[in-house]
Amino acid sequence: MTDEIFMREALRIARHAEGRTSPNPLVGAVLVRDGKIVAEGWHRKAGTPHAEIHALNMAGELSRGATLYVTLEPCSHFGRTPPCARAIVDAGISRVVAAMSDPNPQVAGRGFEILRAANIAVEVGLLEEEARRLNEVFLKWVTQKLPFVTMKFACSLDGKIATVDGESQWISGMESRKFTHRLRDINDAILVGVGTVLADNPSLTTRLVNGKNPVRIIVDSTCRTPLDAKVITDGQARTIFATTANAPSEKISALKKFGVEIITAGSGERVDLKILMHELAVREITSVLVEGGGTIHFAMLNAGLVDKIFAFVAPKIIGGASALTGVAGAGFAKLSDTVTLKNFTAEKIGDDFLLTGYV
Repeated sequence: MTDEIFMREALRIARHAEGRTSPNPLVGAVLVRDGKIVAEGWHRKAGTPHAEIHALNMAGELSRGATLYVTLEPCSHFGRTPPCARAIVDAGISRVVAAMSDPNPQVAGRGFEILRAANIAVEVGLLEEEARRLNEVFLKWVTQKLPFVTMKFACSLDGKIATVDGESQWISGMESRKFTHRLRDINDAILVGVGTVLADNPSLTTRLVNGKNPVRIIVDSTCRTPLDAKVITDGQARTIFATTANAPSEKISALKKFGVEIITAGSGERVDLKILMHELAVREITSVLVEGGGTIHFAMLNAGLVDKIFAFVAPKIIGGASALTGVAGAGFAKLSDTVTLKNFTAEKIGDDFLLTGYV
């Protein structure tokens, strides 16, 4: 039970850097000696010291004979920083309790091998499920070479995301919108379709104090977005246009003059979303928040690219057969083909309900 208390503390502090460590994982480390915490550390940003190093530096000589609780296997290779496993050996740690092994092929058990070779007691698997949830983004990116995709939308009680006249601001309440900006803050990128840009001319930025603006990804097969759109001109965030080989070369040249990056994903009429996701992963974009309209939402679901869904349901009834819904497109013809969520939860946020599930 004591081990679990210290590991939960390591998991808790790891979240201090949520949204800041990409493409690295979130990691927390707790050093315990004589039953008391003597130091803590968490990874803050790629290229900076890892969680274990922060804890070891804080503890100093108190590290000798101590137990290290860490949420992920200590690294064994020289990457942006030196290997943590060697530093743990040099510090004189006597026991390491890790929540899980690192699936990164550059580590994958080698960190534990270094520790055991130095006669350090190693235990693996404590609160592993919680640790895997903590790093669901990193785990998908490092094992599948794809970003973790979260879809978010706000709808009325009858499933509408806008009125028959297209009015959508605001269906959800203030607390729900704050949560949405937190999602933008912790994701590497935000993705919308060209329809959202044409209808709303959004900035797609994060309106939080010390918030981080995500990379803006616009799915626009033929580059219909006007050159005075905010996502092109405001300079608030890195912007990528996903298009096809059919997009006009002159429009692509004009976009590039504004500093917009272009990803050509396929040669058909529509952007190949699977190709796009692979291209984003290569660019070390590990998490994508899809916050567009019903068309892009269905396309992403139909392509099997969505991992998690946040749906805010407001206590409003809009009605109207032509009013837009959160997921549109062609739809699924058979119930057996529909998307079913697991680990489904519901919580109250302000006057709204937030429904969360994994695909």
